[in-house]
Amino acid sequence: MRGAATDVAAGRVRRPGGGRKKLTSGDATLLGDLRALVEPATRGDPQAPLLWTSKSLRHLAAALQNLGHRIGHNAVAHLLRELGYSLQSNRKTREGSNHPDRDAQFGYISARTSEALAAGQPAISVDTKKKELVGDFKNGGRELRPKRQPEPVRVHDFLIPELGRAVPYGVYDIASNAGWVSVGIDHDTASFAVNAIRRWWQSMGRARYRQARHLLITADCGGSNGARVRLWKRELQALANELGLSITVCHLPPGTSKWNRIEHRLFSFITQNWRGKPLVSYQTIVQLIGATTTRTGLKVQCAIDDARYPAGVKVSDAEMADLKLTPHAFHGEWNYTIEPRPP
Repeated sequence: MRGAATDVAAGRVRRPGGGRKKLTSGDATLLGDLRALVEPATRGDPQAPLLWTSKSLRHLAAALQNLGHRIGHNAVAHLLRELGYSLQSNRKTREGSNHPDRDAQFGYISARTSEALAAGQPAISVDTKKKELVGDFKNGGRELRPKRQPEPVRVHDFLIPELGRAVPYGVYDIASNAGWVSVGIDHDTASFAVNAIRRWWQSMGRARYRQARHLLITADCGGSNGARVRLWKRELQALANELGLSITVCHLPPGTSKWNRIEHRLFSFITQNWRGKPLVSYQTIVQLIGATTTRTGLKVQCAIDDARYPAGVKVSDAEMADLKLTPHAFHGEWNYTIEPRPP
């Protein structure tokens, strides 16, 4: 032992090469077998330096043991790190097609919005919030309750026909930081969407914008207020005639709905306000939405829309030709103005 100690260099605790050997040094096929197990389940860009696997460490260890290797799940984790793998969750980054004029359209919307606000004209952001089942179903998030007394809810989320489904359509007034939400009980159609805008104007907009001559609407490119939806444009013509306002619509580019202002100025706060609370009735939904506030002064009004909106309504070519719709020079399929007809 004395002779062995003299072979240890200063600052070391053992001779070079001492200690437990790596598993791979005595098991030539271990790494190859591990790669074969994880590569069929590997996801992501094969050119990326970081890979990830969908199989658990214990399952991988058991599979290697069945192949004759002596290894535990902790050693599997170490080997995976050496191979460049790690366990990761999904990340929402794909936005669909990336249109070459996407950024230019955002700039166009921003310019039109700034012009409307500077002129004291109403500018709103609109969209349909996620549809919600009505009943004692689990709602994401947590709320304070007495210890060990969670609120019981149903195990399965199946529609209860007699209770129905809520369809919240929101209108966010950009200048006043105020929102209106119509909670529908029927289909999410363009007629329902435009009626929500009508109800916002009657309940909130008309009193604030007494001298309004023009209304700017920013909306997603799809859904009930989509750029290609004929019924949306026909209903907007009827609204323009009724209010005596010219209506300009600017659609967000395809695949960019999460950038809609209403999503992070209104809907996100509604979701926070009702987290952990089962939406047991339409009245509960209305009360929770109406009680939503923020430190920046957001105010929300909400009401049930119990009208029926049949799906599949067709708008003829003749009706479309009769609209007083003028496409803008820049991407007229996304940006257009509808003028009111004389009474």
